[in-house]
Amino acid sequence: MKAVHFGAGNIGRGFVGQLLHQGGYEIVFSDVAGPLVEALQAAESYTVHEVGDGGGAHVITGFRAVNSAEEPERLAEEVATAEVVTTAVGPTVLRFIAPHIVEGLRRRAPEAAPLQVMACENAIGGTDQLRGHMAEAAGGRWSELEARAVFANTAVDRIVPGGGGAGGKGAVGDIDVEVEPFYEWAVERGPFGGSPPHIPGAHFVDDLGPYIERKLFTVNTGHAATAYLGARAGAETIAEALADPQVAAGVAAALEETSALLVAKHGFADEDLADYRATILDRFRNPELPDTVLRVGRQPLRKLSRHERLIGPSGEAAERGLATEGLMDVVAATLVFRSEDEQAVELGRLLRDLPPQAFVAEVTGLRPEHPLHGQVLRRVEAARTE
Repeated sequence: MKAVHFGAGNIGRGFVGQLLHQGGYEIVFSDVAGPLVEALQAAESYTVHEVGDGGGAHVITGFRAVNSAEEPERLAEEVATAEVVTTAVGPTVLRFIAPHIVEGLRRRAPEAAPLQVMACENAIGGTDQLRGHMAEAAGGRWSELEARAVFANTAVDRIVPGGGGAGGKGAVGDIDVEVEPFYEWAVERGPFGGSPPHIPGAHFVDDLGPYIERKLFTVNTGHAATAYLGARAGAETIAEALADPQVAAGVAAALEETSALLVAKHGFADEDLADYRATILDRFRNPELPDTVLRVGRQPLRKLSRHERLIGPSGEAAERGLATEGLMDVVAATLVFRSEDEQAVELGRLLRDLPPQAFVAEVTGLRPEHPLHGQVLRRVEAARTE
């Protein structure tokens, strides 16, 4: 069995690649980072180091690598003869890899089993987004090519901090990866019928929506909240931020609000979500994963967009008449987040150059009639004076 995985960075190697390897797949990593592709091509193995309580080391073998920018023909052939395609490239990059998968489908033998496509992104409906980009790339041929694949949305969760890997020198080598022991990969069962991919580390569910939102509105919202509140308090790492009682209280307040939404929307039990929140915060405190607030806080504009981890849950909570003060404090901290990250720089420029109403519309997508609009507008006005 063969899997083509787009995105050979730390998540690709340290999470998706590890589980595909454990499922018995030969892995073809596709990436545009030349040094990383060359390092993978030259290596016979790499090691995933799980750091923290219960961690171990996993040696990954049976992989190859393709530079998608330089070898599109070879990549198309790999996709054409694969059983599985996965991604870990970031939602905004999906449109760039879609044409490669489309070309692979074009070359796929008509009698071959459908290609099983799963986008493993921090986004709701990531595979649906990829499918849409593929339809656009295929044009008039999409109805024919679509029949050669099945598409399943996923929810993925594992902390893989920056540093090391990605073709650069790190504490564990060029392509070795440090990860936390915890992981979760939930996949829609329905699209596969009776033939799901063989990934023992994944679990297949009938209704993925609650799993996606539980993860996005707890793990992703909590991570972002820790980064932005921590940065405002002067912390350098995520663990250091949570050691600050005021930051910890702010993160807890925000997550209690997202949990209230999850209870109201999906029927989760209060006590189950309380345990889940405690597990998530313990993961963030892992001293073996010295993640920084600057890394986690990257791309603040995306994280402030309408359906992302801050405005998404707070908007739905406001629509239901639920509390949002904790989440709004995180939004306030996000607005004053500054770093060399391209989006952080652009956030500062937009905050300076746009009138508050225009800023709220452009960045958050909230309309004036939305019940959250006034709360966000007040935070924007306050941030402009800081």
